[in-house]
Amino acid sequence: MSNSSYTTTESGGRQNMFPSETRPYIDESVSYDGYPQNAEKVNGRWAMIGFVALLGAYVTTGQIIPGIF
Repeated sequence: MSNSSYTTTESGGRQNMFPSETRPYIDESVSYDGYPQNAEKVNGRWAMIGFVALLGAYVTTGQIIPGIF
């Protein structure tokens, strides 16, 4: 392989502009400790919104799921 500043020519004659990859790392400064609690709160809030929407649909149409039941 011959190397230049930006490209590498492989043995098959193909040019590779990205011959090396960066090493992955984990950013220790970001904390994911509160993520499950936040996810549970958001899930509960969306469930409450869905329940209120279900009650509103039942009150206005008289059907549990309008168009089906």
